[in-house]
Amino acid sequence: MPHRLEDVIALFDGLFYPSYQTRLVRGGDEPLYLPADADCEHHRVIFARGFFASVLHEVSHWCIAGAQRRKLEDYGYWYLPDGRDSMQQQAFEAVEVAPQALELLFSRACGLPFNVSVDNLGDVTVDREGFRTRVEARATRVDAQGLPERARAFRDALQAFYLEGQSLPAAITLGRRRLAKLCEHDTA
Repeated sequence: MPHRLEDVIALFDGLFYPSYQTRLVRGGDEPLYLPADADCEHHRVIFARGFFASVLHEVSHWCIAGAQRRKLEDYGYWYLPDGRDSMQQQAFEAVEVAPQALELLFSRACGLPFNVSVDNLGDVTVDREGFRTRVEARATRVDAQGLPERARAFRDALQAFYLEGQSLPAAITLGRRRLAKLCEHDTA
């Protein structure tokens, strides 16, 4: 099955717009999360350059961010572009293990290969394989212990659509049911 941006946007929006007023938006060169404001009534997860991998990565960040962080531009996190020194790179990788672990699980649910992103083209030597090992270990642990509710619903919808061949409406319905069950369980 082809991996069209329109499909993953429809899955995300179908799952999360009704209850979280959040939409997935194709962006330019850099990804960004923007909370609702006076100019826009809904939150926006903006992915970079129309890349499918960017969609999965940015959704991973959104799935991890708690309610307070989702009120802040880019969840209130710092970001240093390419050219980080070794200490800055270590800090970046420490923060990125969790979202990249979810991205790995989302990629599998789509039947796509996953590549870690060390996101640093500077002069610092980066241990890509060491980082990959940490991401894979985290993904295994999160999968075994249970994904956060939004991540679980999104992964289930992706898997239903891409691997099981369900229609978009059916995959969205399955994800919404998962969200409803998880929300009920959390309040019980």
